[in-house]
Amino acid sequence: MAGKVALVLSSLLASVVSETVHGVVVYSRHGDRTTKHYKNQQLTSLGAQQNFAQGNQFRARYLDADSPQRILDISEDKYVSSQVYASSPDQAILLNTATAFLQGLYPPLEGLDPELATSQLNNGSESVSPLNGYQYVLLHGQSADAPDAIWIKGDDSCPTADKAQKSFESSTEFRDRSDQTKSFYEKFQSTLADVYDYTSPANFSYKNAYDIFDLINVARIHNKSSPALDVSDEDLFQLRTLSDSSEFGYNYNVSQPSGSIHAKTLNAGLLSQLQKIVTTKAKLKFSLFAGSYDTMLAFFGVNGLIQLSDNFRGLPDYASTLSFELFTEEDMTSFPDNTDSLRVRFFLKNGTTSEFTSYPLFGSGEDSLSWSKFQSEMSDRSLSDVGTWCSACQSKLPFCAAYIDDASADTNSKKDGGLSPLAKGGIAMIVIGSVFLIAGLALFLLSRRKRAQAPAAAPMATADQKSINSDSTPSQV
Repeated sequence: MAGKVALVLSSLLASVVSETVHGVVVYSRHGDRTTKHYKNQQLTSLGAQQNFAQGNQFRARYLDADSPQRILDISEDKYVSSQVYASSPDQAILLNTATAFLQGLYPPLEGLDPELATSQLNNGSESVSPLNGYQYVLLHGQSADAPDAIWIKGDDSCPTADKAQKSFESSTEFRDRSDQTKSFYEKFQSTLADVYDYTSPANFSYKNAYDIFDLINVARIHNKSSPALDVSDEDLFQLRTLSDSSEFGYNYNVSQPSGSIHAKTLNAGLLSQLQKIVTTKAKLKFSLFAGSYDTMLAFFGVNGLIQLSDNFRGLPDYASTLSFELFTEEDMTSFPDNTDSLRVRFFLKNGTTSEFTSYPLFGSGEDSLSWSKFQSEMSDRSLSDVGTWCSACQSKLPFCAAYIDDASADTNSKKDGGLSPLAKGGIAMIVIGSVFLIAGLALFLLSRRKRAQAPAAAPMATADQKSINSDSTPSQV
């Protein structure tokens, strides 16, 4: 038995050693934070440490020279801007999440390689960047009203998704669970008595499952005088599992696909970054998105992971990551000329203490998929066009106006004999312009006729010729 196990392990090791990783795309949840209840939540120092640790573990796997999974030709210590892409919504908690992760991925240079960290100046002196050679990794912050924000948080400003998610509250599952847990939630009224807007017994129900869990969980971590410390571990676990079911119900429902639109835009964003690795022949090597747990839950549902385990119906831990390796099953020294040899493997790393664990996507049962198969499956589950997203969401974001107006114009043009408002406006402008042209030509001819009949004016004497400003002080430029 021991010999068989050793043989299996050696074959697995051999397969890993023979593989070549060409690029990686990562989606990371934020770390520990202040409660969502009071809005404007912030990453705590503990949360920053969690995201930093996660980035450091990705460094150990994909950047260290001795790692069998090291990305081919990636800069091990010094950040190279063309090799790394990072993006986050323009929200403090997520910008800081990405920043902490990137600090772990590329720590200060002086501690890694003092020679690399030092610049020689012409006067013979040496210079090191502040904070022991801190590396300023470029992070693209996406404002809420920017089109590229939808790839990370595609349910924000999407009324259609809001409506679909809200429909969960009308389901039999929601009503039954609300009835079954009524007495359980009521016993936390004294625990949350200081929460300013929890003034009614109605607040203590399954409808607020995540909010109640979050308030108590955050208080237990950070507030040593909070009544939340009296909540037993068993009750906290029950609060956690109820919030799991609640949040999953809001974010994935097979009968309400619009409620998972954020998973479909995330799929599009992830696929786009992997495609950029391929089209650049792996000049781009590592991409990072920072986002939230709700998108991860929707991702689990849309991509068939819930069929593998009910664990995928639960909240991912702080700083959890989804990652995608683009690799070949042989030892290579350059990016392959033929993309048929490329494969993709998916990993979930649940929090900072778990291992990189691979799971088959799309119900395939396969540890990895060929690049062409992966592209096809992801495309089928993606929403990759901004205009389609705007129309599907009926979003009021500024950049959607053009797409929604164009759709309305097309509809109206069919009703009005095929002319859109834009075409009608163009015709009107041509007619108006023609009228003005004719009128202008008539005035021009009339003025020429009058000038021909008038006597010539006497020339002005040279002494009288002055600049408009000749009698005043020079103008200030």
